[in-house]
Amino acid sequence: MKLGKMLEGLDDYELLGDPDQEVQGLVYDSRKVEPGFMFVALRGTRFDGHDFLQSAVQMGAVAVVGESLEKMPDVGTRILVPDSRRALSKLAANFYQKPFEAMKLIGITGTNGKTTTSYILESILKVRGANPGIIGTISYHYSEKIFPAPVTTPESVDLMRFLREMANAGVTHAIMEVSSHALDQKRTIDCPFRVAVFTNFSRDHLDYHKSMEAYFNAKSNLFRCLEKVNPARDPVAVINLDDPRGEQLISLTGVRKLTYGLGTECHVRADNVSASKQGIKARLITPAGTKMIHSPLLGYHNIYNILAAAAAAFSLGADLDAVARGVESLTVVPGRLEIVQNLQGAMVVVDYAHTPDALLKVLQSLRPLTGARVITVFGCGGDRDKGKRYEMGRVAGEHSDLVVVTSDNPRSEDPASIIAEIEKGTRDSGSKKVSWPVEDSPLARGSYLVEVDRRKAIRMAISIAENEDIVLIAGKGHEDYQIIGNKRVHFDDREEAAMAPSGGV
Repeated sequence: MKLGKMLEGLDDYELLGDPDQEVQGLVYDSRKVEPGFMFVALRGTRFDGHDFLQSAVQMGAVAVVGESLEKMPDVGTRILVPDSRRALSKLAANFYQKPFEAMKLIGITGTNGKTTTSYILESILKVRGANPGIIGTISYHYSEKIFPAPVTTPESVDLMRFLREMANAGVTHAIMEVSSHALDQKRTIDCPFRVAVFTNFSRDHLDYHKSMEAYFNAKSNLFRCLEKVNPARDPVAVINLDDPRGEQLISLTGVRKLTYGLGTECHVRADNVSASKQGIKARLITPAGTKMIHSPLLGYHNIYNILAAAAAAFSLGADLDAVARGVESLTVVPGRLEIVQNLQGAMVVVDYAHTPDALLKVLQSLRPLTGARVITVFGCGGDRDKGKRYEMGRVAGEHSDLVVVTSDNPRSEDPASIIAEIEKGTRDSGSKKVSWPVEDSPLARGSYLVEVDRRKAIRMAISIAENEDIVLIAGKGHEDYQIIGNKRVHFDDREEAAMAPSGGV
């Protein structure tokens, strides 16, 4: 593509070079530069791409983009911009020929529930005969093709490349989980979302955003941009009105709104909600009428994800029957209250809950499903928001009968120090620390154990479980790895639970 064509729509730039220069590829990682490529320098948390401009040219880059003229090489075509991330998004959209024009984009943001909402919406759209794809936490997939997801929302150039693949494959709807990091870093700023969905808001990612207001401000960018990027397509904001931040979001955008929740003032709501081991039943109430629905998904909290997906589907033209059939067709979301068959015969569920609010909602959903004990295994990730650790420890202690505190992805931190921070919250919940092996059987309610080795911790919990007990393994969900130091090793909670020996550790 001609450089001049790539620069179309890019505001406030200075071109030092030939606009007729042919560009063969677009990258932001200097290690991926090939002859004929354009390299865009981004400022990261650990590295500054401007330090690699010279090496990019040496590797064959025909054009480089950056914010600092002082760091620009003296040769080749150079483009000076005030914001490299903003420029990269526009360049990527142009280079991949605006793939979003061939499909409808649905963006889902919020602290929890994005993945489940996206899977329910995908199921509804499939029932209607559409060909949807998903870009999200578990995977990027479309048309039976599945690709690993290194991050929830990819960098803009990777995103546009994948959307182009989707468009070429005839995908009709791209359902995207849009993370706060992506919104803050302008990865989706040129995506003309037809529908933007807000699930909920609670504490997470404060290691990056530093404050709850900064975190919310990043989330709200999805809705602020609706009018600017997509005014001609009549975009819709789908907002959880039961969340305290819902009203605030409504005031931030002038587009059409569709609210959902359990309150009577919501456009899409539910009543007569019941949750059991067989799933969720409810009466769905909408402007188009009412209908009884059944979802095989576990957990009362999933009614909100169902309502979010239903509201999004309605805004895309779905009818009540399609919504009901789509909701009933989805039997499981990987790593989201996923039941794992095991040698012990216990009821074991694996869930991604890795925030205080998510853990609370999951435990509150599991409690009514048993008259016996809820045993929780969890840890907290290293090099992430440390403030979550105490809160998650307290929540686990207050809403579980037994807690096994263990490692998650410790990364560069000492697992024992992470566990010590969790323990403060667990102790403050009134739980009493006990040692392994446990002499009392059944173990007294209100106790907790510590086991750094996650595999052993899972086996402990399952070996302790008795008839009707529920074992929750929380924090990693679908993940099939554990990050210890700088190594990524294979580890899947579901596999470990399934293989846990019936005789104990």
